[in-house]
Amino acid sequence: MGIDKRELYPVIMAGGSGTRFWPLSRHLFPKQLLKIGGGEHTLIQQTMRRVRGCAPASRVLISTNAAQAEQIRVQLAEWKDELKDGFVLEPEGRNTAPAIALAALEVMRRDPDGVMLVVPADHVVTGQREFQAAVSLATQLAKAGHLVTFGIKPIRPETGYGYIKPNGRAIVGKLGKLKGYRVQKFVEKPNATKAAQYLKAGNYYWNSGMFVWKAATILEEIHRHQPALGKVMDRIGQLLATGAPKQTIDEVYRWATSVSIDNGVMELSSRAAVVPVSFRWSDVGSWGSLDEVAAKDKSGNVMSGRVVDFESTRSIVYADRRVVATIGLEDMVVVDTPDATLVCPKSRAQDVKKVVEILKQQKAPEHLEHLTVHRPWGSYTILEEGAGFKVKRVTVNPGGRLSLQLHHKRSEHWVVIAGTARVTRGEEVFDLQVGQSTAIPVETKHRLENPGKETLHIIEVQNGPYLGEDDIVRFKDDYGRTPKQ
Repeated sequence: MGIDKRELYPVIMAGGSGTRFWPLSRHLFPKQLLKIGGGEHTLIQQTMRRVRGCAPASRVLISTNAAQAEQIRVQLAEWKDELKDGFVLEPEGRNTAPAIALAALEVMRRDPDGVMLVVPADHVVTGQREFQAAVSLATQLAKAGHLVTFGIKPIRPETGYGYIKPNGRAIVGKLGKLKGYRVQKFVEKPNATKAAQYLKAGNYYWNSGMFVWKAATILEEIHRHQPALGKVMDRIGQLLATGAPKQTIDEVYRWATSVSIDNGVMELSSRAAVVPVSFRWSDVGSWGSLDEVAAKDKSGNVMSGRVVDFESTRSIVYADRRVVATIGLEDMVVVDTPDATLVCPKSRAQDVKKVVEILKQQKAPEHLEHLTVHRPWGSYTILEEGAGFKVKRVTVNPGGRLSLQLHHKRSEHWVVIAGTARVTRGEEVFDLQVGQSTAIPVETKHRLENPGKETLHIIEVQNGPYLGEDDIVRFKDDYGRTPKQ
């Protein structure tokens, strides 16, 4: 029995903060936006392709926040028309239960009998046919009222995952060799001794964090086990039905209980079921786990970029722009980016999040985003900055254009170094060629666009007492961004 694509709504959970893969990932450029494992697609692109085998792109929902939505739209531009109304945005992170409940309300609005396939955006799954078979069986079970999760057969005594123990008797629903079971118990991340016992027992599974259920069922269980959260969702549902402004809905959402779907619902529900699956899976939780998904050389190393190595073993070395030379490393991680470098033993890779917390406390920009930031129209790279000035290299794709905007605190000076720039400045519209420049005064409406067939490159020099990216008022925008950010 195949998947009925008319009833399934994939929900991609894409609100991660990107701490464990720092400095390659940042708060505004988290792990799901990275190409991990040597493939040509980023993790969220891989996820989108995976769920597209289960339902059309027009039924996919992206659960994230406004700060990350723009980068995700860039990466999923292939499906921009189908995903136009597919973003479910949290005003702030409140953990997975509220985010899933908000997505369930959107599914219920579209189809009261809709079934949700909830998947993280940053996992690696190998075996599309096996994945679709598991989704098909889970959908059968979900339609019968179960909350279904996928169980992964352990291959080592892992202490970083939660475990699931089925009750041993298959429930109604079977597809080939696949079976579904009621969950006997969920187990929090165990110590090494317990993990070894679970592996030896052979009847425990890793909790994959992927779920299938009817939207109505998960909302019922949220009301039953998290009544305060249920009341918040009831109120949001009422506001959505009356067409209330998003700002009002966001204020109500901030009252939602911050709780995970596992702790707050699945571990308490009598409806929980598990489908043990055969596809390969990794949550790629840290630099140390890159070994699970990336190709290694004969010495067990994972090397990427301009790396010159001599006699290193079982190490991970990533070079961005500069040459990185390593000699005689054993079980080490070295990650070099233009503005930050990480060096640590693979055994301490989980502690990278502690470094990010320190940077966050210091309000260091290196935890937030890269020097190069991608936008729907192109990108910008910060070349230099200091008190009262910032220098950027800006690229605009052929046919792309920035929003019509102004800044309260800064002026800008643009010099074209490649391509043709079409400039709107106040009431003027004019073109600039290579070597030509113009100035944009403070409080002046302006727009930069590329009318040509090659990428436009300009150098932008900003001057002013405040040069933050939030000093922007948008009047018109081609990419659906809010008028003011």
